[in-house]
Amino acid sequence: MIKEKKCKGTGIAKGYGCAKPTAFRVYGLGKMCCYANWLLNSENGKIKVAKLSHKVSKPRLDLEQKEREKKQGSRIKALLNTTKTIVHSYIRERDKYKPCISCGCAWNDTFEAGHFYKAFTYPSIKFHLDNIFGQCIFCNRRLDGNFDNYSLRLHDRIGTERYENIIKLAKKDKQFLNVWEVEELEEIIKNVKKLKNELN
Repeated sequence: MIKEKKCKGTGIAKGYGCAKPTAFRVYGLGKMCCYANWLLNSENGKIKVAKLSHKVSKPRLDLEQKEREKKQGSRIKALLNTTKTIVHSYIRERDKYKPCISCGCAWNDTFEAGHFYKAFTYPSIKFHLDNIFGQCIFCNRRLDGNFDNYSLRLHDRIGTERYENIIKLAKKDKQFLNVWEVEELEEIIKNVKKLKNELN
């Protein structure tokens, strides 16, 4: 049998006891009489409540944060795929009937959107329209882009200023953290769709 003792606040709950006999106590306070009063109305009690609330809510907040990040990551991934599809579609339409940017062979409907600077290695300019041109399958896949010849013909096609700009952007790519924002991708999609509509 649990022995009852007088409700008498001790330690950080000192001065909050009502002196009634009680069996279940915390800091000397009876749980059914004075403990709740101490928690809600004393400075030490409020501090304890705040700590307990934080301890309980932190795992929930962490879980919610992870869920938000997961959803954001999924949205970015979907937008990256959509952006790639739209940009490549535009490039093939824009460069229709133009020779391969690398070897100069005549256009055919198997031409692909080939990158001057590889999309994987230079992610910040993977959707830049001066970095992607119609390219035959042989140069794009078998010759790994045929970079040297690509460079020569790219300069002739876009001119010195744009050519030097894309080289400058590639050099700055090392500072890119490969983190795309939703707004950036949506803006690219919007602009490229507009350009594609203007081709028709």
